[in-house]
Amino acid sequence: MSLLNQKTIKKTVKFRGIGLHSGKQVNVFLKKAEPDTGIVFKRVDLKNNNLVYPNFINVSNTALNTTISNSYGVKVSTIEHLMGALFGLGIDNVLVEIDNEEVPILDGSAKDFIDKILLAGFEVSNKPIKIIKINKRVEFNDNDRFISIEPSKLSLDIDFELNYKNKLIGNQRNKINLYEDDLNEIFESRTFCLFEDIEAIKKIGLAKGGSLENAIVVKDNEIINKDGLRNSKEFVNHKILDCIGDLFTSGYRIIGSVKCSRGGHYLTNQILRKVFSDNQNFKIIEIQERNLPHTLINRSLLRSIA
Repeated sequence: MSLLNQKTIKKTVKFRGIGLHSGKQVNVFLKKAEPDTGIVFKRVDLKNNNLVYPNFINVSNTALNTTISNSYGVKVSTIEHLMGALFGLGIDNVLVEIDNEEVPILDGSAKDFIDKILLAGFEVSNKPIKIIKINKRVEFNDNDRFISIEPSKLSLDIDFELNYKNKLIGNQRNKINLYEDDLNEIFESRTFCLFEDIEAIKKIGLAKGGSLENAIVVKDNEIINKDGLRNSKEFVNHKILDCIGDLFTSGYRIIGSVKCSRGGHYLTNQILRKVFSDNQNFKIIEIQERNLPHTLINRSLLRSIA
């Protein structure tokens, strides 16, 4: 069966943890879904109107996380790390049953999501995948921050730059090919914040579940976490992880080249809205093995599959 056919998970996967911002304990079950289902969140703590679709149009908040909502006001927040894991593993269809309003933060990265999904394995259908191919360059600017996406031959490249006044974080830049590079450092990279920002974040009702177990905290020129960084570019790599997850709210894998400077959830959502506002900017293609000898999933992550 072709790797270019739609995939779901073979076995149910369970995650339990605390919501970074809500501080609430939450259980998540990833369950197999039929071809052409896509990714669907189901709030099982609610009886009615409890389906929420992770589409860029449904993104209702981008302040320190990505939150999606349906037309009844039912929401699921902090979806970006799980969505990044699903994108990286080439999962097309899955039902995400969740019993609270926020996906658990786990260790602050996508590593636990990746590891457990790989253990569960994949079920490949006979339906070919669909991809979004970028036809024209599109750019979105927000003062000194910007993001752009332009055509690419067979890859999704993300070139991301950070620029912090904090000297320890400073200027970091990394570029990855989502379908070819070893992305272990991307998926293990944790969310981070400055120590001096914590009080302000908590005053607006966020980060109730934050701790050194699920976030890197930088104070002046020191990392408070006793074990330090997992890789030398963990700060920018985490931003790339967020970007991957947010790009998957497009609904499909993408062929294009993304460049971003000082961006985040807001910029990624805005570039998607701008791309899809004009049909000339993109086309959706059904991929067949015979006409595109490319997996469009990250091969390095699949090497650990038995």
